[in-house]
Amino acid sequence: MEKIKKRSSGWRKFGKVLLWIAGVFLVLILALVFYVVRAGRMDPPEIADKSSMEWQRKQISTTAYTLGNNWFRKSKSGLYEMYIEGKPFERGVTYGKLAEELVVRQEEAFTSQLKKMVPSQSYLKFLKYFIGFFNRHLLESVIPEYQQEIYGVSLSASHDYDFIGTNFQRIMNYHAAHDIGHALQSMALVGCTSFGTWNGRSADSNLIIGRNFDFYVGDKFAEDKIIAFYKPEQGYKFMMVTWGGFTGVVSGMNDQGLTVTINAAKTDMPSGSATPVSLVAREILQYAKNIQEAYAIAKKRRMFVAESFLVGSAADNRAALIEKTPDTIALYDPKGDEITCANHFQSTELSHLSSNETQMKESASPYRYKRLAQLLQRNGPNTVQKTINILRDQKGIDEANIGMGNEKAVNQLIAHHAIVFEPKQLKVWVSAAPWQLGEFVAYDLNKIFAMNGLESDHEVCDSANIIPADTFLLTDDYKRFVDFRKLKQDVIDGKEVDVKRMIADNPQYYHAYVLAGDYWYKRKEFKTALPYYQQALTKVIATMPEENYVRERIKLINGKP
Repeated sequence: MEKIKKRSSGWRKFGKVLLWIAGVFLVLILALVFYVVRAGRMDPPEIADKSSMEWQRKQISTTAYTLGNNWFRKSKSGLYEMYIEGKPFERGVTYGKLAEELVVRQEEAFTSQLKKMVPSQSYLKFLKYFIGFFNRHLLESVIPEYQQEIYGVSLSASHDYDFIGTNFQRIMNYHAAHDIGHALQSMALVGCTSFGTWNGRSADSNLIIGRNFDFYVGDKFAEDKIIAFYKPEQGYKFMMVTWGGFTGVVSGMNDQGLTVTINAAKTDMPSGSATPVSLVAREILQYAKNIQEAYAIAKKRRMFVAESFLVGSAADNRAALIEKTPDTIALYDPKGDEITCANHFQSTELSHLSSNETQMKESASPYRYKRLAQLLQRNGPNTVQKTINILRDQKGIDEANIGMGNEKAVNQLIAHHAIVFEPKQLKVWVSAAPWQLGEFVAYDLNKIFAMNGLESDHEVCDSANIIPADTFLLTDDYKRFVDFRKLKQDVIDGKEVDVKRMIADNPQYYHAYVLAGDYWYKRKEFKTALPYYQQALTKVIATMPEENYVRERIKLINGKP
């Protein structure tokens, strides 16, 4: 009996110790959560004059508004067009008031796609705290001008997402979304392609720049593109292609004929936030008039991902690549009359990085780069129309049929937008939906910036120079691709699908067979899945990780009894 009492007393002491340890552990967790929440908090900048918050937009048609000299309208092309001028905070407030519906709708599209990509609520919560902690020093890396502008925009954001963070915190973090996604995946959200020609490689010897921006966050996200024209209080006037709530630059040209486009490169996992790539590009566009000035701006800003900036310059009548990692920067000059850029580094300083060598070995970038060079060589002296034809090209090397939507193609049928610049003429062409297949709407910056407000709603594009839509839109192949995309999404969503129909829609595309294999594999119909995986290996697979995935599935199936 005495032994039982001693044993019982021992267990009680042990239980108290366990409770004490659990209590300490709980306190530490709560302290960590408190620190992460507090560290991730972002206070908006102090604004001396907030009178612009009382301004009201004026509606001049069903799809057009003005606010002073500023205006916002929807073009017949489906593109939205916006003109903004003034001081930083006032620009942001005006942007938000004019395009309020798009600011709200864009966040809805972004968050709904995020929920599809990350269906786990617990992981979404973790992601929220991770991003908050990761970006805890973000404001320190964003210049006051852009903080004020983003704050002004955020005042028009929805309060439906306050559980994620304050309006200012969310809109600021969205400016780093490209970088965070890039860092978490150690890759780009698919790969962009850009190129330029000048002197002997251009038909009229002038600089021409073309690019596909293949950033995909769902179809809804790409619906409402804004062609924004800015006349800031300081710096140069410029245009850019953007979306609701976003003030950074991914594609743009200023009134000095300087262009900037960004291409993600392979990056190592960073330890913390720095200046978002899009805000570095914005600063270049607003404050540089030639390549050397663009390089100087990029050099003084610290980034936390690897990126290539293709900079075209009317003053220099050429283009160059500013290649930048968190630690190093290089200026790549091809020393010829053309330049091509995919998603790997080309400079002597950065091309031998282990991360870049991995990118060259495993990604679609080198293949797409070779195809781009091949198209430029075959087409002879370049023109705007030829540039657009290249951006729309779906074939592989030597005209190989690699399937519709292959990441190895210049045109992956996924682009948020495509754009072409003629810097010396200050002319730009932007693709209307879908992707780069719709008409390329032309704009003359001289004419846009000569406007003094918008008295009545009318087309502001350069209608005489619009490039017609791709005839591919009229083909049966296009109809089949649209059906393929629907069936693909149904497979991803776990719905019942006729996989034979899906493959018939896009028979040369390896991913159709991978999807079919996955469809049956998840249903434990392994022998049915096997030939689809085997067939995928006979097609042109975009990346090595995807090929390894297919081979691993085949190995697993063959290993089953």
